[in-house]
Amino acid sequence: MKNAFAIVTLSALVSACAIVPPEQAAPEPAAPAAAEPAPAAAVAKAAPAGDKLPNVELTSDLFYKLTKAELDFKRGQWQSAYVTMMVLAQQTRDPRLARRASEMALSAKQGNEALSAIRLWRELAPESDEAAQYFLGFAVLGDDLGEAEQLFAQRLKAAPPTGRPLLMFQMQQFLLRAKDKAAAFALMDRVLQPYLQTQEAHLVLAQGAHAAGNAERARAEARKAVEIKPDSELATLTLGQMLQDLDSAQQLFAGFLQANPGAREVRSAYARLLVEQKQYDQARAQFQLLLKDQPDNPATLYALGIMALQGQDTKSAEDYFKRYIAVLERQPDPERDPNKALMLLAQIAEERGDLDGALGWLEKIEADDPRAMLSARLKRAHITARKGDVEGARAQLKEITAADVAEQVQILQTEGQLLRDAGRAVEAFKTLEDGVLRFPNSPDLMYDYALAAEKLGKVEAMETALRKVMESVPDNHHAYNALGYSLADRNIRLAEAYELIDKALKMAPGDPYIMDSMGWVLYRMGKLKEAEQSLRQAYALRSDAEIAVHLGEVLWMQGDKAGATKLWREARAKDPKNDALRSTLARLNAGI
Repeated sequence: MKNAFAIVTLSALVSACAIVPPEQAAPEPAAPAAAEPAPAAAVAKAAPAGDKLPNVELTSDLFYKLTKAELDFKRGQWQSAYVTMMVLAQQTRDPRLARRASEMALSAKQGNEALSAIRLWRELAPESDEAAQYFLGFAVLGDDLGEAEQLFAQRLKAAPPTGRPLLMFQMQQFLLRAKDKAAAFALMDRVLQPYLQTQEAHLVLAQGAHAAGNAERARAEARKAVEIKPDSELATLTLGQMLQDLDSAQQLFAGFLQANPGAREVRSAYARLLVEQKQYDQARAQFQLLLKDQPDNPATLYALGIMALQGQDTKSAEDYFKRYIAVLERQPDPERDPNKALMLLAQIAEERGDLDGALGWLEKIEADDPRAMLSARLKRAHITARKGDVEGARAQLKEITAADVAEQVQILQTEGQLLRDAGRAVEAFKTLEDGVLRFPNSPDLMYDYALAAEKLGKVEAMETALRKVMESVPDNHHAYNALGYSLADRNIRLAEAYELIDKALKMAPGDPYIMDSMGWVLYRMGKLKEAEQSLRQAYALRSDAEIAVHLGEVLWMQGDKAGATKLWREARAKDPKNDALRSTLARLNAGI
C-alpha cells in the first residue's frame, strides 16, 4: 500500500486546518472548537503548496495511532494527542503532522509546546512560508531575537524586489509585539540596511522608531520616505503622524493637497486634523470635497452629519444621516454601525416636535445590538411620556429586563426624568430616593437625586448628595456646576459658587451649560459685562431656552430691553412652558 499515507492517513489532520493566523498567533490564543475528521478526499488541502511530502506506507498501527490521537484530542486529552502527533511527525518526517501538533498545543493554550511543534514543522518543511510565519509569530515574543533576525534577513534576501515591501511590513507587524521595543527596532535597522534605497524600508523604520519611543529618528526616516517618493500618500501620512505638533502636520497636508488634489487619504486625514483643532468650517469644506468625489461614502456622510450637528445645522445633519442610512441599507457594511445615526435622527425629530417620526427611527434600531436596543427603549419611553402617556411610558420601562446594575440605574434615571418633565416632581424625587437606597454607590443616580431634591427646595439634601458625587468622582464637572449654579441662583455664597463653577469650566471648557452658569454667577456678583460675554458664548454654542432667558435678563438690567425681549421670544418659541422664562418675566414685570 505504497504512498497511501500521502492520500489517506491525514484525513484527521484536515480537521485542524484552522490554525490561528500567524499575525494573531500567541502563546495563549483562544482555542478553536475541535472538528470532526474530514473525508479523505479533502486531504490535499492539508498540505500547503510547496511542501515536500514523504513516501510513507500506511500501516494499520499508524492508522490506529492517528485515529486514537484525534479521538483523544476531541475528548479534551490534548497531551497524549500532542505527543502522539509529535512522535509520528518525527518518525514519518511528514510536516503536516507537526503542523497538526502545533494546532493541538495552540488549542490547549500551551505556548512552549506549540513552539516546539512549529520548530519541527519548519525542520520538516524548510521552504514553507506558512511555517516560517508561525515561527516568527512566536519567536518575537521571546527575549532572544537572534533566530528571528536571521529568518527575517533570509526571507527578504530570497524575495523578488516586488515582493519585498510586503515582507518588510510583515516584519514590522511581527516586531510590534516584541517585549523589548528598542531591541526590535535595532533588529529592524540591521536587517533593512541593504534596502535603504526603497521608500518602504524608511516607512517601516519610521514606524519602528516611533514604537521604540525614538521620535527624532522616526521623523528623519519618514522624511527620507517622502524624499524618495514625494507624491506618496502613505509617506506623507506617516510623516504627519511623526510630527510633534498639529500645526506642522496641518501645513504638511495642506501643501501636499495643493500638489495632489485627488489624494483622498491625505484629505481625509487633513479634515480629521482640522476637526481636532476645532476648525470646523474648514474641516466641513474638506469633507464636502471628499463627498463630491464619492457621494455615497458612508464615513464622509457620517462625519458631515456630526459636524452639522455641532454647528446646530440640524436640517443638514438630518439629510446626511438619512443618506448614510440609505447607503448602508443598499450596501451593508459590518464595520459601520447604523444604530448611532438612527438614534441621532430620532433625537433630531424629537427636538423639532416630530415625536412619531422619532419613534419611527427608533423602530429601525437593530435588535442584535443590546446596548443600542436599551438606549432605543429608554428613548421610546421618554417620547411616549412626552406624548402625554406617562403611565404607558413607565409600563414600557418595567418591561425592560436589565442585564446588570448599570442598566437598572439607567432605567431608574429615565423614570425619574420623565416624571420630572411631566411636572410630577414629588414622584420623581421619591423614585430617585428609593433608587439611591438600592444603589448607594451610583454617582449618576445620586446626581439625579440631587437635582430632584433641589426642584422641591430640599437644598440641604441636594448639597449633601452633590458633595457625595464629588467625593466619589472628583472629576465629575456636572456636580460642581450643579452646586455652583444652585448657590448662584439662590444668590448666596457667591464666592463659593464662582469657585465651584470655575472648577467645572476648567474640567470642561467647551460646555455651554457651564458657561451659562458662569455668566449667571457673574451676573449675581454684579459683573454685568463679563456675565454678558460668558452668556453670549454659551448661547452661540447652544441656543438653549434657559441660556436665552439668562442672557435676556442681563441685557434687560443693562437697559437693552429690545435685545432682552428678542431673546425671551426666542426662548418661548423653543420652550413655551419654560419655568425660568415665566418666573423671570414675572419678577422683572416684563411683557413680551
